[in-house]
Amino acid sequence: MKVVRPTQKAHIIQKSFQRFAVAQATEREHFTDHESLLSYHWDTAPPTPKQRRHAELFFSRQKPKILYSSSTFRNIPRGKVPEVAFLGRSNVGKSSLLNALMGKHLCHTSRNPGRTKTINFFAVGGEDEQGNPGRLTVLDMPGYGHKSRAEWGQEIMKYLIGRRQLLRTFVLVDALHGPKQSDVALLQALQEKAISHQIVLSKADRILFPKGRESKEILYGNANFLQTQAESIKARLDTMEVIGPKALGEILACSAVTSLEKGRYLGINNIRWAVLEAIGLNIKRRDAMALNMDIGKREDAKPATLDAGMS
Repeated sequence: MKVVRPTQKAHIIQKSFQRFAVAQATEREHFTDHESLLSYHWDTAPPTPKQRRHAELFFSRQKPKILYSSSTFRNIPRGKVPEVAFLGRSNVGKSSLLNALMGKHLCHTSRNPGRTKTINFFAVGGEDEQGNPGRLTVLDMPGYGHKSRAEWGQEIMKYLIGRRQLLRTFVLVDALHGPKQSDVALLQALQEKAISHQIVLSKADRILFPKGRESKEILYGNANFLQTQAESIKARLDTMEVIGPKALGEILACSAVTSLEKGRYLGINNIRWAVLEAIGLNIKRRDAMALNMDIGKREDAKPATLDAGMS
């Protein structure tokens, strides 16, 4: 029988505790990083906690400002600051998402669909070195679908095609119900016109917390349902017979009403990071300046319309 000396026994116990501590720390890190479960990637990599924190600071250090609103494309002023646009069906939760994204209640929210009736511009990130009020401009587009107007869809498409400093369009889709016919029509139009775009699943809390109780344990238990919805949407995108660049290879999910950490709504920092990547202000280019771009219609662009009344 092998005799274990007291010093050897103490060393074995110490090593066992170290392995246990490492395993617990790894499990704890995985558990606390619940944000990683709110995105589905097939051509891109998810942001790290450090990158999400960087994006959070970019949006929160300086208060966003309302720049202007316009009901027609021709009345939109020229500019040189990079832009991203958010649009989706009426009552998809776009205004609530934008308020959470910018960290300030700037967009009017309502239970009645069709509340947003103009293209609204917001300056984010604080004044840049060229004196522009923001390093980024976020656009709140009128909703399409129920209680929308056909002319709004026409103005939206004019903007998306003709605005050169628009670097990405974020299309909001209801996480529970998935894309409707009008969502698919928009995605096809964006792909056909080579407009950079990606999908965001709003109101993800309806899938993650169907009974209203909110906790990380419940989120981990229901995250697979959210992934299944994202996989279904990807499969639908793959079947679209449209020539042109497809949506970015990731689908982000969020909730603008649910927070498991104080001041942080689910998935919002993932979207913030996606915005920074779109405009070139991610962590690898921390000191990047606003892009010097002028408005102008793309040479290969053709007139297009979006039927705002489709359902």
